Amino acid sequence: MAANTDITPPVRVPDTRRRIRPTRRISLTVGILYVVTFASIPTLALYAPIKDNVRTFILGVAGSTAALQWGVLSEIIVGLAGISTAVVLYPLTKRISQTAALGLVAARLLETSLIFVSVVSLLTIMTLRNDLAGTAGTSPAALTTMGHGLLANYTWTFLLSQSLMPVACDLLLGYLLYRSAIVPRIFPIVAFIGAPLLLASDVAVYFGAYSPVSPIAVLAALPVAVFELSLGIWLIIKGFKQTPLTVDYDAVSQPKAA
Repeated sequence: MAANTDITPPVRVPDTRRRIRPTRRISLTVGILYVVTFASIPTLALYAPIKDNVRTFILGVAGSTAALQWGVLSEIIVGLAGISTAVVLYPLTKRISQTAALGLVAARLLETSLIFVSVVSLLTIMTLRNDLAGTAGTSPAALTTMGHGLLANYTWTFLLSQSLMPVACDLLLGYLLYRSAIVPRIFPIVAFIGAPLLLASDVAVYFGAYSPVSPIAVLAALPVAVFELSLGIWLIIKGFKQTPLTVDYDAVSQPKAA
């Protein structure tokens, strides 16, 4: 008796899972990253013992290195989240303007690099406290002088990294958002207002008109902060608007159903 060689082909079950659109995935990721960039706000309190009296901090009289370490960690997270926003957006923004999209990535990369440089100064102050303060032959006056120099380096680098560079980043992003209309126009308009205002404040701080933490400086930075935070929340909740750009991107990037 001949063996039955008929083999019934397996039944292919259609994939009914709901796939998230590529543009929605981008908007959700970028929104979360923008919210994460506000993680360094507590550093205003965490760094207070160092900024108030660097001498007493280095000599171990006041402050905690744990607070400094948490502050530095938050700034590192902010730097990485910042550059990630531009990188994640790039596949979409390059379709709007490759020059502006590359400029945004470059500006974010420079911003993150400067943030890393600034926090190295604070970590070096911590090393002075942990490894040199109180040891034989070490001059407290010399440690204090070094500490003031490192703190000044942090302050000026902070002005460049987290105050000046956001001007370039938000102008470029505002241009891309305004031109593409993938979010409500109010967002890029706030960016176009806030970025020049922050730039004017940075110039004033540079020439000594007021300190970087003065009420005027805080108010000047507020529109940029509102733009970035509100944009992040909007992208998490709503995502990008359906436009020919996003529809075309989804059509090209969406995996084909089996």
